[in-house]
Amino acid sequence: MTTFGDLDGRLAQSWGGRKPNACRVIVVLARRGGATAAGLFTTLAIPTGRIAPVLVSVGEDHDSCAAVQPPTLFVGHELAAAGRTAALVVGAGQLGVAQGVLDSVADGLLEADQETLVFVSLWLDHDAEDETAVRCCVREAVGAAIGEAVTGQTKERVRSMVEDRDRLAHPYYGGD
Repeated sequence: MTTFGDLDGRLAQSWGGRKPNACRVIVVLARRGGATAAGLFTTLAIPTGRIAPVLVSVGEDHDSCAAVQPPTLFVGHELAAAGRTAALVVGAGQLGVAQGVLDSVADGLLEADQETLVFVSLWLDHDAEDETAVRCCVREAVGAAIGEAVTGQTKERVRSMVEDRDRLAHPYYGGD
C-alpha cells in the first residue's frame, strides 16, 4: 500500500468504453489537509458553467445515500450539458466513479478512510445514451486512472512515448 504522503498530488487519466458511450477521466489523489487538496477545493469553489462538484454518494434512494470512502469529488470536464447527457453524468457517471473507487479500495490501492481524497473530472461523449454502458466505461476508466496514479506508468510506456514523440496520435486529432 502506498502511504498518504506518497499519494498527495498523484494524477493520471484514462479512457473507458467505446463510442458513443465513451468517457475520459482525470483522477487526482490528495491527502486531507495537504496542499493538493487545498488547491483543488479552492478551484472547485469558483463558480463556473460546469456541473457543480458532486460528493460521490450511492444508495437506493435519497435517504439512504452515503458518501463513498475515501471521499470522492467529481465534476464534468466541460460546460454542463442539459437533459440526457447531464443526467448520465450525474447518475451513471457518479455510480461508475463510485464503483471504480471502491474497486481500487478492494484491490488495496486506496484506503477507505477520510485521509485520502479522490478528485475525478469526467468527460462523457456527447452522443452517449446507454446508462449501463456509461456506468461501466466510467468504472473502467476510474479504476485504470487510480491504478496509474498510485503505481505510475511503466518505464517502457514512457520510453515508447519519448521515442515516438514525432509520430504521436490522438483520437480527436485528424491533422498531419
